[in-house]
Amino acid sequence: MKTEHERYIVDDNGSRTAVILPVERYEHLLEDLHDLAVVAERRDEQTIDMEEMKRRLREDGTL
Repeated sequence: MKTEHERYIVDDNGSRTAVILPVERYEHLLEDLHDLAVVAERRDEQTIDMEEMKRRLREDGTL
């Protein structure tokens, strides 16, 4: 996703070698990457239905 705030560092040939992003955008990308890693790690876990999730949350005192 290109924004007007992206800037590139180029080599002598004009090829892009790095990108400069606003810190907020960089942190958002890191969060997205972390979320994707968690999804990948949990891909093979068995799913539960909503009622089971509610029951577990009630038992934990979260709900």
